[in-house]
This record gives sequence, structure tokens and C-alpha cells, in this order.
Amino acid sequence: MQKIVVPSIDEALESTIDRKEEENDAEKLLADARDLARGLSTRAQGIEQERRIPWDIIDSLRACGLFKMLVPYSHGGLGLSVPDILPAITALSAADGSVGWIAMVAASSQMFCSRLPRAIYGGLFANGAEPLVIGVGTPAGQAEKVAGGYRVTGRWPFASGCQDAQWIIGHCVVFDDGKPVFAGDAPVTRFIILPADRWRIEETWHASGLAGTGSHHVALDHVEVSESRTCDLLNDPSCVPGPFEATVLPFLPIVHAAVAVGIASGALADLAAIANGGRRQLLATSDQRDSLVFQHELGRAGAGLSAAKSMLEVQSAALWHRALKGSLDDKADFVEALQASAWIHATCSGFVDRCYELAGSAVLTSSLERRMRDIHLAGQHMFAGERYYAFAGARYLGFPPVNPLSGR
Repeated sequence: MQKIVVPSIDEALESTIDRKEEENDAEKLLADARDLARGLSTRAQGIEQERRIPWDIIDSLRACGLFKMLVPYSHGGLGLSVPDILPAITALSAADGSVGWIAMVAASSQMFCSRLPRAIYGGLFANGAEPLVIGVGTPAGQAEKVAGGYRVTGRWPFASGCQDAQWIIGHCVVFDDGKPVFAGDAPVTRFIILPADRWRIEETWHASGLAGTGSHHVALDHVEVSESRTCDLLNDPSCVPGPFEATVLPFLPIVHAAVAVGIASGALADLAAIANGGRRQLLATSDQRDSLVFQHELGRAGAGLSAAKSMLEVQSAALWHRALKGSLDDKADFVEALQASAWIHATCSGFVDRCYELAGSAVLTSSLERRMRDIHLAGQHMFAGERYYAFAGARYLGFPPVNPLSGR
């Protein structure tokens, strides 16, 4: 017969206090993010033109706690859950897609960092530090084995936020004596972390969508990196106790999906503002907002946005529940998250497109034109596209789950 363990009064009280503190921190994070979001509309054009997030906005994100929201209390962080932080990312993305994207990158990197050696992790957040850490998952570096570590050379694309970061993480293929090292039929890789000033930034980001993310190339040339500054994101254990002792991979598509929901929510607000501003289309007999056809089309499209929001909430809560139980895995759960993210991105893209169409020529003086560019570029990310639907389909047919990144 299974023994039932009853917590003491002190343990139960401590657990209740921790939950209340977490709820309060999550509410404050969202409130601060919404306050910041209200002022972003007047900054959007400047953010696009500069192709980066200005320093004062980065400082405001830091003041909100965005750069330590998933860091545990033991290291001075807010210790929040992934479901806790999604509303803040969504609110910022609704105000400006590029700012929301950087908030998402910060969240993803905080999860990456849980795989670093404990000494490095502790150093990142020592003395109340709240660094912006950004990472590039493409294995575009070559890490040649040397005594005590690696000599790294490479050029990594799409390093979002690199101009504002304090630390940068890059993915490398391990080489020994000039040849790649294999484990079975797969190359061995390591993630390396170095202060941002060790990297060379090549200003290559001239995209039309998410223009303000500053997603330039970063490069290293024969830089010595000690073994203690490397990790294996896919296989190393967490350096801190808690839910991230399980795999973090399933949460990465989910935080990406929050950006899509935010951009689509911003598009809805834009279209409502246009319609409520007295717009009347050429030759129409009534204002747009009074048109039953317009109301019908907006209501039909809005159902998709509501469904996307619900899927994001349900999926994130289910994954977090499994993480708390220690049952989250990097196969079935990762595939499920990728499937959800692909559907959410496609649904939100369709919604933004419909808002753009319904606005007519008013898009010329509206943020809707930027929303459309942003949502379609966001959908090109590997965690947003439909390429992984086949893995979900295979599971429905009874095939054993595999990790989409490794194929095993």
C-alpha cells in the first residue's frame, strides 16, 4: 500500500506563501509590461528605422523584470512559470512586434542558461545582475578541441538583440584534429557562452518584418573558450533545481507562439480603431463600424484569434504541469508544442491578413502594414512553421515519438 505523505503545517504554509509571491510577481510583471506597452506606439517607426531596440526601452524591459522572470529565487530572479510570463510577452508584442520578440528571446535564453555549468549560471546573475542573454541555435560554429576547452570560429545568423546583450550563446559543431566528432551518425555539438564584447557584430539585418530586432550576424575568430563555458542543451542536466530539470525544448515553440498572438491582438486593436474613427469606405452608405458585413467578417476572423489564445493558454499550462511532475519529455511533448505553435502562427497570420484586407486603404496610415510584415516573418522561424506537422501525424498513426531536432 502506498504511503501517504502529509506535509507539516510549516511546509504547507511555506508552499502557500511561495505561490502567493509568485502570483504577485506575475501580476506585477504583466502590469509593468502593459505600462511600457502603452508608450511603444509612438516609438515604433524609430525602432524600425534604427533596426534595434533603443537602450532606454531595453532598460525599461530590465526594470520590469523581463530579464530574470524565469530565473529562480535562489539566484535573485522572479521564479515564475512559463504560463506566468506569456501574457507579458503577448502584451509587448501587441504594442510592437520587435520589442515582444526580444522579450521572447530573453525568456528562451533564460531557459537555455539552465543547462550551463552551475558556476557560470551563478556568475550571470550574481549581485542582483539582470543581463540580457541572447542565443543562436544554428550550429554555425566550429569548436576545435584544445587543452582545457575549444578554439571557436564561426559566423552565426539571426542573433536577435545582439547589440543590446551582455552575454551571447552560440551553437558549435565539435572538431578534433580538423575533423567533426560524431556520436553514432550525429555530429557532437556544444553551446558556448561569452561576454557580448568578445563577439564581432556584422550589421546584416535589413529585413522588412521585425526590423527592430537587430538580428544581425555575430562572429568569432579563433577564440579560446574553456570547457566550463560550454554545455549541451539537448543532453546536459539543469544546473538549478525545479521544473527546468525536465527538458526545456517544448517551451521554446510556446514562447514563440506568444509573439504571434500578441501581434494579432495588436492588429485587432488597429482595425477597431480605424472602424471606430468614423471611417466610411468610398461609395458606402454608412460608416464601416455600422456595416453588418464588416461586423460579420470581423467576428468570423476573431474566432480564430480567440482559439489561438486558448490553445496557447491550454498548451502552456499542460506542459508546465508535466514539468512540475517531472514527466515532460523532448519527444512527444516537443512535437505537441511544435504542432501547436505552427497552428497558432498560421491562424494569427490569417487573422492579421484579414484585418489588413478589411481596413482597405486605411492601412497606409495604420500600424497594420507593419503588423502584417512582422507576423509573416515570425512565421518563418523553425519553431513556427509547418515542417514538423509530419511528426505529429506519425504519432497519430502509432509511430514511436522522436525528437524532431535529432530524429531519434
